[in-house]
Amino acid sequence: MLDLTIKKKPRPIWFNISPANLPVPGLVSILHRISGLLLVMGLIWFLYLLDMSLTSELGFRHVAEYLAHPISKLAMLGFAWAFLHHFCAGIRYLLLDVHRGIELPAARMSSFIVLVISLALTVIIGMKLW
Repeated sequence: MLDLTIKKKPRPIWFNISPANLPVPGLVSILHRISGLLLVMGLIWFLYLLDMSLTSELGFRHVAEYLAHPISKLAMLGFAWAFLHHFCAGIRYLLLDVHRGIELPAARMSSFIVLVISLALTVIIGMKLW
């Protein structure tokens, strides 16, 4: 007997990679990459400000006034978070490289710890900035 049924091709699977649907270790991984990018981009800004502050007393005063502005403080707080998160996540990844905490519960816990510590240290620095 002749089979006249139409066979459909399997539909492609849509992977939703938005951060809201990621597990905590995946979110920490993406934030580690974002914080690294922010640190590289911020390096240009920091070097410019350092150069300007070292040229003369007037340049130093100008940089001090510039950094006293709330938007500059917010940007500095963002770079502080980027540094702290990148540092804490880097330590986590070094431990993973030596096979410490690679089991799923330990990986989730270490990811959660990275998020909490980096945000807590950022809040402390933010209180010192303002």
